[in-house]
Amino acid sequence: MASRKTGIELQGAIWMTVGGANLGGQGRIDLLSRIAECGSITQAAKAIGMSYKAAWDAVDTMNNMAGEPLVERSAGGKGGGGTRLTHRGEQLVKNFRLIEREHRRFVAALGQQSDGIADDYLLIRRMGMKTSARNQFLGKVTRVQPGAVNDEIELEVAGGHRIIATITRESTQELGLRPGGEALALIKSSSIIVTTEERGTRFSARNRLNGVVARVQPGAVNTEVVIDLRGGGSVAAIVTNESSANLGLAIGKVASAIFKASSVIIGVPC
Repeated sequence: MASRKTGIELQGAIWMTVGGANLGGQGRIDLLSRIAECGSITQAAKAIGMSYKAAWDAVDTMNNMAGEPLVERSAGGKGGGGTRLTHRGEQLVKNFRLIEREHRRFVAALGQQSDGIADDYLLIRRMGMKTSARNQFLGKVTRVQPGAVNDEIELEVAGGHRIIATITRESTQELGLRPGGEALALIKSSSIIVTTEERGTRFSARNRLNGVVARVQPGAVNTEVVIDLRGGGSVAAIVTNESSANLGLAIGKVASAIFKASSVIIGVPC
């Protein structure tokens, strides 16, 4: 009777983080590689068994967390355009593959060295931050304005955009927020108001991010709208189907994402 191999083998996976937030690992790098090969995010998503929406969500997150676009739309081609990697995106894929190969060699060597030393190994996992907030922006604190109860925090994110948050004085101290430090701004898509015409209109909301509608995804009741921001990054909002129709939201339309400072959650790398 053939003996069954019961020894424990060491395995590992590479994940990239920015400021403690998850940028991506093997799955997202595979998505980028397929986009480079296919020139279409639809075909790339199908090739790796991912939904179209999940693929775009991953791309939006990577673009925002990287601080510059990794994927961009290109003019021409079938259907009037396609999708391609930027130079930075191509570089990221290439470097990730190199690091991945070195990581495999390291894990294999470690497994050989540890063979016979112990029957069991303690497996350690680093838990990345998980959040339900659709919009995540990594940036630097540019201003901390103390208040009697709440403090006002200003962040500069990709593209030179500024996001203002209002948090308690206690939170400011616990997070160690100070000018020059890195921080993460989280905003739920349901907290964002989308506007297309602002002449003669004033808003009490402190934050306004301007850009162009890049994607409109209708649902049974609500519509997800993604706005590509000037200078890089994107922001997603959830509006009713009726509001989407009334605003005439369509790809290429100039639009703004407006949200209150109190709707912004601030996080810092651990």
